[in-house]
Amino acid sequence: MLETTTLSGKIQQFMKIFFPILVTQVAFYLISFFDTVMAGRYGSADLAGVGVGASLWAPVYTGLTGILLAVAPLVSQAMGARKEREVKRIVIQALYVSVVIIVLTVLLGLVLVNPILNQMELSDQARHVARIYLVMLGFGIIPMFVFFVLRTLIDSLGKSNITMTLLLFSLPINVAFNYLFIFGKFGFPELGGIGAGVATAITYWILCIAVIGVVLKGELFQRLGILRRFYKPDVTRIKELVLLGAPIGLAIFSEVSIFSAVTLLLGAYGDVVIGAYQAAINFASFVYMIPLSAASALTITVGFEMGAKRVKDAVQYVWIGLLLCLVVSLFSGGLLYVQNERIAALYSNDPAVIKMAAHFMILAIFFQLSDAVAAPTQGALRGFKDVNVTFILTITAYWVIGLPLGFYFERFTELGPDGYWWGLIIGLAVGASLLLLRLMHLVRKSKEVVK
Repeated sequence: MLETTTLSGKIQQFMKIFFPILVTQVAFYLISFFDTVMAGRYGSADLAGVGVGASLWAPVYTGLTGILLAVAPLVSQAMGARKEREVKRIVIQALYVSVVIIVLTVLLGLVLVNPILNQMELSDQARHVARIYLVMLGFGIIPMFVFFVLRTLIDSLGKSNITMTLLLFSLPINVAFNYLFIFGKFGFPELGGIGAGVATAITYWILCIAVIGVVLKGELFQRLGILRRFYKPDVTRIKELVLLGAPIGLAIFSEVSIFSAVTLLLGAYGDVVIGAYQAAINFASFVYMIPLSAASALTITVGFEMGAKRVKDAVQYVWIGLLLCLVVSLFSGGLLYVQNERIAALYSNDPAVIKMAAHFMILAIFFQLSDAVAAPTQGALRGFKDVNVTFILTITAYWVIGLPLGFYFERFTELGPDGYWWGLIIGLAVGASLLLLRLMHLVRKSKEVVK
């Protein structure tokens, strides 16, 4: 990153970081999207199985990788403070942390997957697909977390176009392996929805090998000494990573897992409702890529400016990110309102699933507006290294307000499955408001310190 002195310069730099991150996030999303869509084309039970498996995996993956997001503000602030020698040490210690996370992930899977799936009112086929899909994903855990650490480093150095290129390269590979393993083409085994897990695991290995090659050969990474030497575990630095990253991971986990919790609670309604819910959430996740990418860009830009003690410049980046997300959210909400049935038809051939998914997509419009405020605000707060209060506010909004309200609406009103959507809408709105107030407080406090 470079220091900028004008608003136009900041907009250009923000977009230079934001756009490749957005393309990267969309490519990541499309891997899951094609898993879901292609499994749905194979059969309704496979759609439900892959949907449930993905819902169980998403909060675990995003929560645990959220810990590693601490790399972004640490690297950005180190670069802003002109302490480049610290970067290589941060990366190595983050890789050590990722090893522990990998072990935890495997243990969680061994202990929890079967009991959770057995509690859901799924058909035997859907339950089988969900279980083996997760097992297949497990073979890609090691490259997945290594790739995430190096990808976060690359983005933090303002080179997000590199990860964009890697993900765009991997997407057609994933689709091709889906085609081969789901439908059993060209002599490959016909695995149905399970094949999507196999394809994704293979894709992560390819990505991991590619990103290691980039870091070893790239001029900037060679200058910084990345992966040139493996330092011994540094307890102080690992503690800093965990103390900063754990609240980030837990906040992300609380946000993502609430959607998985709703999936479990909707299990009593059967495969059609679960499939429709998964389709609507999957598309909403696609739209969420924009505020999520803005959040990552804000962590980098705000972190860089705060490392150099330039609070005014950091605030300008915050406004750029927030306005971008709000404008896009209004546009996407209008598009979803007009085209909800056509979009739902992408996910299934079953008329019942299409009808219900289209209805759920209308409800999803409302919390997209809150996402447009909450996500970039969280990213900016991470740039300030403010994570503990953010975690508490997120937990309160989603788990103390949103989910209990959804449960009440579903059980004690005539809303049925819609009740959970309205609970989520209210929870997200409260969360966005609280996070924005926290950011405003930090900005005022930081200005006073600088003076």
